[in-house]
Amino acid sequence: MARPSADALDAAADVDKSGARESWDALRRSITGLVNKATAANIRHVLPELLAENLVCGRGLLCRALIKSQAACPAFTDVFAALAAVVNSKLPSVGRLLLVRLAIRIRHSLHSNDKPQLVAAARFVAHLVNQGVAHELLALEILETLLARPTDGSVEVAVGVVRECGATLRDACPRLLDAVFDALMSILRDGNMVDRRRTEFMIEGLLAVRKAQFRAHPSVRPELDLVETEDQLTHQVEISSRGLDPESHLDVFSFSATFLQDEAAYEDLKRSMLGLGGDLSSSEDEDDAQVCSSDERDMEEEVMIKDETATDLVGLQRTIYLTIMSAVGFEEAGHKLMSVVRPGQESELCAMLIECCRQERTYTRYYGLLAQRLCGVHHRAYQAGFEACFSRLYANTHRMGTDELRGSARLYAHLLATDAVSWRRVLAGCVRLTEEDTTSSSHIFIKLLFQELSEQLGVPLLSRRLNDQDPAVRDALFPADSVRNTRFAVNFFTAIGLAGVTQSARDCLVNN
Repeated sequence: MARPSADALDAAADVDKSGARESWDALRRSITGLVNKATAANIRHVLPELLAENLVCGRGLLCRALIKSQAACPAFTDVFAALAAVVNSKLPSVGRLLLVRLAIRIRHSLHSNDKPQLVAAARFVAHLVNQGVAHELLALEILETLLARPTDGSVEVAVGVVRECGATLRDACPRLLDAVFDALMSILRDGNMVDRRRTEFMIEGLLAVRKAQFRAHPSVRPELDLVETEDQLTHQVEISSRGLDPESHLDVFSFSATFLQDEAAYEDLKRSMLGLGGDLSSSEDEDDAQVCSSDERDMEEEVMIKDETATDLVGLQRTIYLTIMSAVGFEEAGHKLMSVVRPGQESELCAMLIECCRQERTYTRYYGLLAQRLCGVHHRAYQAGFEACFSRLYANTHRMGTDELRGSARLYAHLLATDAVSWRRVLAGCVRLTEEDTTSSSHIFIKLLFQELSEQLGVPLLSRRLNDQDPAVRDALFPADSVRNTRFAVNFFTAIGLAGVTQSARDCLVNN
């Protein structure tokens, strides 16, 4: 019998490699889609589909999808942690790889002072501790690192970690949790932070959560408690360890000569994980039968059940977020959002748009143009939504970082400059520029807002808008009830380089 030629062998190898590459791309798309699809309501249906994929070869893809999706949608962190917990109970190598990558991200973000990445990774670790994937010592190591040299940002992240997994730490290691609170109390007494008032507010809020026994922040929601304690494997990973390997090569395609054998081996593993000999249809039929029978019982009993999990609201927020982030331009985003948001939900869209703008490290005109378009298309509903959001935003400036203040201020400067919202309802209804009614954070916000307005309108036009067109706006920004308050407002605008808008107030001071 004649042996195959070398060309024939090469051609066969190319075919095998092409098929393996297509299978890899399909695996990557499927894992990413299933992770993004998961919610607390459908996680029990998503998990069998996810476990049916080859997670041995795709463990790097799964970890990358979980980390990216969690950073993009922090509100779903507990859902992603529950996904990781179930997969870890079947394939512990996936859980360990996820923790290693998160530990490396935390270490890098601490060195590079990347606060958004640090916040996301630390929050993910906190929920993995709640799910039993990560050991409590990892959360305590993060807290110790953050509070060793406290800054405004590190204290904020530490408070967030304790709020998320404090209930678990209280049950597992109460003395060590007490030590963390002692460190926070020491920071509260010393008061050496740059934004002292904001830091005090965060720590005092956390103390209130602790006093309430973390009832508002349970370890795991009932619908996400999917793994029995004895089935979970807990991994102990240290941030300070230099031997952590993220196994980045797992994220890219690499042809293996044993590709078909690996696929066959995972088929056997999948049957053992899912049970029932891999007969997914029968399990789905049983689930459907159970759902139908429970529905019939509910109808017979006529029990009114009220959903307090806010599933619809979270789903709407997620849809709005993905639409805003995936649109090519503001016109496309506005058109898509009009088909998503129903009457009465305009305030949620306004709040999500502002939140997306706040989370950007640098402001882009995309958000201002989109907000302006919404106000122009459905004038009063969205105007009222953005005006109400400004009131809440201004009241909580002490909770925001400088980047968040800058993004929010520039967004509202655009809306005011284009008359998309009312100057009276935004400024006169919320702002009163006196020493008693403002804080260091609100000073920064007002400064950024009016500096941006001066760039868009020019100082002469801005002066007319503040002093001549609406007395309510003038009285809010240049209070005339006392010489002290008027002098404070004049000095403030002069200090930020806008002395040109203070001439009327100066004349009032001279006359008095």
